[in-house]
Amino acid sequence: MAGSGGREHALAWKLSQSRLLSAVGDKLYATPGNPGIAQLAELVSLDLADHAAVAQFCADKRIGLVVIGPEAPLVDGLADSLRAEGIAVFGPSRAAAQLEGSKGYTKDLCERAGIPTAGYVRTASLEEAQAALARFAAPYVLKADGLAAGKGVVIAETLAEAETALVDMFGGKFGEAGAEVVIEEFMEGEEASFFALTDGATIMPFGSAQDHKRVGEGDTGPNTGGMGAYSPAPVLTPLLEGEVLERIIAPTVRTMANEDTPYSGVLYAGLMLTATGPKLIEYNCRFGDPECQVLMMRLESDLGELLLACAENRLASQPQPRFSGDTALTVVMAARGYPDTPEKGGRIDGLDTAEAAGARVFHAGTALDASGALTVNGGRVLNVTARGKNAAEAQVAAYRAVDAVDFPTGFCRRDIGWREVARERDG
Repeated sequence: MAGSGGREHALAWKLSQSRLLSAVGDKLYATPGNPGIAQLAELVSLDLADHAAVAQFCADKRIGLVVIGPEAPLVDGLADSLRAEGIAVFGPSRAAAQLEGSKGYTKDLCERAGIPTAGYVRTASLEEAQAALARFAAPYVLKADGLAAGKGVVIAETLAEAETALVDMFGGKFGEAGAEVVIEEFMEGEEASFFALTDGATIMPFGSAQDHKRVGEGDTGPNTGGMGAYSPAPVLTPLLEGEVLERIIAPTVRTMANEDTPYSGVLYAGLMLTATGPKLIEYNCRFGDPECQVLMMRLESDLGELLLACAENRLASQPQPRFSGDTALTVVMAARGYPDTPEKGGRIDGLDTAEAAGARVFHAGTALDASGALTVNGGRVLNVTARGKNAAEAQVAAYRAVDAVDFPTGFCRRDIGWREVARERDG
C-alpha cells in the first residue's frame, strides 16, 4: 500500500481483512503510512519517486499486489515502472492518469468521445485566459490544469474576481499545476460522485457518494480536499447510474483503449446532476478522500481479490461487489487554519472512546511525538466514520464519536450529510 492519508488507512483496513493475506507469512506493508495504518501493516520507508527502490523492495518481499493510493505517484508513472518489473499494480499508467493529471486532457477526451460536460477553453497564459473570459458568463469556473490537492478550482462570482483569480493562478498560487488554466461554463445542479473499477475492458460499478468540498457549513468558504462525505448518494438513482455508465464511464474506457492508453484502476467521476442529465465535472484516477472511507465502511466483498483481478485484467471473472444497505457517513476533523495554513503539533486524545461509541476513526494527518502521543501532522487530520440505517442515523452516530475526540486545535463542519438528512425528513 502506497500512501499516508485517510483514504489509505481505509484501504489498508479493508485489505487487512482480505483472504489474500490468509496464508502464513503473508503481510501487508505500507509506505510511508501513518499511525493508524501502523496498527494494520508494517510501515516501511521508501521514496515513491525512486521507482527502482520501490521495485526492488517489492521483489525482495515477493509482493503480490501494489495498491497506489494517491494521485501524484500515479501521474509520476510508478505503476508503469512496477509493471515493467512484472509486479501486479492497482492503478493506471502515467498516460492514463492524465485523466486527473490534466484537466485539459480530460476535457479534450470528452469532446472526442461525446461525453456530456461543461463547455470550456484551455489557456496557457494570463493574457489568453483574460481574453477568454469574454466567452463565458458569471459565475466563472477556473481550474488549474494540473494536480493541486483538490484546491485548484476557483468559482468567481464576478468578472473582477475572475481576473484577480487568474492573476493568482498564473502567478504561482498552485505552483506548476497553474501553468495552464481551464475556464469552464458554470453548471447548475447537485454534485455526486460515482465510482467504477475497470481493467481497461470490463467495467464494474463500485458505489456512489456525496462529498462536501467547502470548508464551512452550508457549503461556504474555499474549496478543500473534502470535509466529509456519505454513501450511498440516493440522489444518484439507479436510472441515473445507468446513464452515467452508458454516456460517461463506458465511452471513456472505450476511447482510451482505442487510443492505446487503456485505463486500469478505479475511475472516480465527479458529476453534476443537471436538468438535462448527468454531466462530468472531472475525473480522479484514485479513490476519493474522504469518499473512500465511506465506501470501505459499506463494502462487504473482498477488496483484495477485486483489486488483484483488476490488476491482472480478469475483472470479468469477478462477481459484482456487495455493499451494505446502510448509510456510512464520515466527518473530517481538520487542523485550525486549514485549508490555508494548518496548525500542526497539537495533541489528540479520545480515539478509543470515539470508536467505543460505534465509529471507526481513520487517520489522515497524524504523527506520534517522542513520548508516543498522537499529534497533528496535516490539514485534514482524522476521518470519523459511522454507519446507520439511513443518513440521519449515520450522522448522529458520527457526531457522537466526533464529540468524544479531544482535539483542541481542530475543527469540523457540523452539517455533513445535510442534503440527504433533509430529504429523509421531508420525504
